[in-house]
Amino acid sequence: MHLPSRRSSVWMYLLFVLLDCYLEAVSGQLSYSVSEEVNLGTSVGNIAKDLNLNVQDLESRMFQIVDGSKRKYFEVNLKTGVLYVNERIDREELYREELCMKATKCTLNIEAVVNNPLKLYRIEVNILDVNDNYPTFSAKSQTIDIAENILPGSTFPVLSAYDADVGKNGINTYKLNPNEYFSLAVHRGESVSAELVLQKALDREKQALIKLTLTAVDGGTPLKSGTSEIIINVLDINDNVPTFTKMLYKTSVTENAQVGTTVVTVTATDADEGTNKDIVYLLNSKDQDHVLDIFEIDSESGIITVKGKIDFETNPAFEIRVQAADKGQPPLTVQCKVLVEVVDLNDNAPDITVTSLLSTVREDAEIGTAIALVSVLDRDGGKNGEVKCDILNSVPFKLETNYKNYYSLVIGAALDRELISQYNITIKATDEGRPSLSSTSVVIVQVSDVNDNAPLFSETLINMYVEENNPVGTVLKAVSAADTDVSENGRVSYSLVSDNNLVSLSTMVNINSETGDIISLQSFNYEELKTFQFKVQATDSGVPPLSSNVTVNVFILDENDNNPAILAPYSEHGSVNSESIPYSAEAGYFVAKIRAVDADSGYNALLSYHLSEPKGNNLFRIGTSSGEIRTKRRMSDNDLKTHPLVVLVSDNGEPSLSATVSIDVVVVESTADIQTQFRHVPVKEESFSDLNLYLLIAIVSVSVIFLLSLVSLIAVKCHRTDSFSRYSAPMITTHPDGSWSYSKATQQYDVCFSSDTMKSDMVVFPAQFPPVDGELISINGGDTFTRTQTLPSKEKLSVVLNSSF
Repeated sequence: MHLPSRRSSVWMYLLFVLLDCYLEAVSGQLSYSVSEEVNLGTSVGNIAKDLNLNVQDLESRMFQIVDGSKRKYFEVNLKTGVLYVNERIDREELYREELCMKATKCTLNIEAVVNNPLKLYRIEVNILDVNDNYPTFSAKSQTIDIAENILPGSTFPVLSAYDADVGKNGINTYKLNPNEYFSLAVHRGESVSAELVLQKALDREKQALIKLTLTAVDGGTPLKSGTSEIIINVLDINDNVPTFTKMLYKTSVTENAQVGTTVVTVTATDADEGTNKDIVYLLNSKDQDHVLDIFEIDSESGIITVKGKIDFETNPAFEIRVQAADKGQPPLTVQCKVLVEVVDLNDNAPDITVTSLLSTVREDAEIGTAIALVSVLDRDGGKNGEVKCDILNSVPFKLETNYKNYYSLVIGAALDRELISQYNITIKATDEGRPSLSSTSVVIVQVSDVNDNAPLFSETLINMYVEENNPVGTVLKAVSAADTDVSENGRVSYSLVSDNNLVSLSTMVNINSETGDIISLQSFNYEELKTFQFKVQATDSGVPPLSSNVTVNVFILDENDNNPAILAPYSEHGSVNSESIPYSAEAGYFVAKIRAVDADSGYNALLSYHLSEPKGNNLFRIGTSSGEIRTKRRMSDNDLKTHPLVVLVSDNGEPSLSATVSIDVVVVESTADIQTQFRHVPVKEESFSDLNLYLLIAIVSVSVIFLLSLVSLIAVKCHRTDSFSRYSAPMITTHPDGSWSYSKATQQYDVCFSSDTMKSDMVVFPAQFPPVDGELISINGGDTFTRTQTLPSKEKLSVVLNSSF
């Protein structure tokens, strides 16, 4: 029943085989040539005409050029069928990338692919060299030591130049600047080298240093050249040069020979006697760094052995320059060449290159659809370079041979995405060497994709800390969400979702929809807003779009942005800040008290007072915490009658902010004058103002709180008397300044009293650091009584008390 269909399939297969053979014959003859460094768009040839293809069918048959390299050097104009240059072509760069092997001829192999039906054509493009590289020497200068008794006719090797170009564009000859002592001998063979030839006997007494210029010239058009300076040091003594038994040694060594393998033994003799006859062998270090890494020579015996790794594919042959030097003073040297041929071994596994034709494969793709081109390269030669290629695992794909070492990976059976959405195709290439080497490559084929993954944040809750007074436009934080989908399904955009209707989020922050950067739209004030919350939504671009949210908590951090403010009476606008003291005032006499407040909190609001007096005046001092101004000593006849003082009030923030107030202290003869000169401030008519009432209430409140604190402290200490035995004994430490500290295992007190005032201040304020166990009171002889205690509750207390003792 199916016999006719089978017969037609056989005939179709035979027809395709015949067409393939015909196309291979044609493609084997299709070859173009183009020079390197030509302009982009330069025409190489009409490939459609040469392949007998209809230009009008190129687009419909999806005609394309496939390169085995990372860069696509050629492209086809589908309107005209012309093959043109698509990328800059540098012949020397192709050698470095090993797209062209080390040969005079550089050929790029490309493939032309056409569908309906699928056909592949191989095209060779010969890259012609142009003279675009200058000859260069490995060193700008070279030094040669020559004894003055060296006979004319002696030769001295010099550095060889290198030219990246090949053929006639490579090194053609060397030239030497005119001089009376030396000429240049140029040797031509596989490479061009030069030697200095001594023409005239040297005389160190006449000229000890000779400078020459060696020029290397290539054979290109126009000619290019490079120079190197030769410095000749003329030395005295030794007159017989060592002589090698051969000037040219030839030998061979197998690839990957073990370190220490003997390559060849060179021998030289010297007609001199004594130490001048002893020979030392060494490898010439000029222009053969790679040789020194691979070979070494025994300085006494002249045996050359293998030192490093020998790789036929890197260097199929070596030219070793060996020097023999006697031990005379100065030593005389002679040079010979050793040509080493490397015998190839099968040490390179085949290299598989896969060029994908389709990024993804639809599950309804037809059988026979080509999805990739596979090429195999083995750098070995002969049988070692012949390769066969197979698919190891069981997949609905197969390899079809196009021509030698080139294959097409095509669909061999129907695909079903619901069963398998991804195929890992393992391709194995094996060469014919003994033993054979192989390599594998895995081709991953994806079958479709849908938008089934929502973007996900790495955190479910983000806490963000922002300092107040931040500049508008500051990037506060960058959030990101990952979407495991690809292309548009994986492209994520970000937006804000307000979590609190009481906060106008659109006026406070914004988010970059592409990067996820959260940007401030206003400068935050800790005194007005301490925290707020919102959500960030990440949405992908699939159809339909999917999204997810993350909650962001923003905490505003306090900053020291308020200066201290001086309180009345010295802050009253237009007042004359002056105080009077009697001439008979004793040391410690009370002059005035400065009071100030700070709108900030914590340590940013902790104030200290400092006094600035004229140079040389040390009559007054001020309590750093109390702000009380007192005399340091008694008055003298040399003291001024009026003392201008400047009080600086600073907070404890970072950086510290401050305010100043000026006071003129006037010295009067008697206390009776103080009543009239005490303060030149307009007296208010009210006998008892609201301000006095507030001050009275504040003083009474502070006194009550202080007394309650003392009573509570005594009660707690009495209550804990029995439990203190569990801890270490109390310790009192005396300091050099007369102060002392009292401490226990659970409590520490640091108490400070002023000895020369009837007033003291008590300050209780929270620390900006994590609380410690216990409490601290210190006495250090200052002006204040300070007690700091860690509170068990989460909130901190800040109280300033002024009381009289």
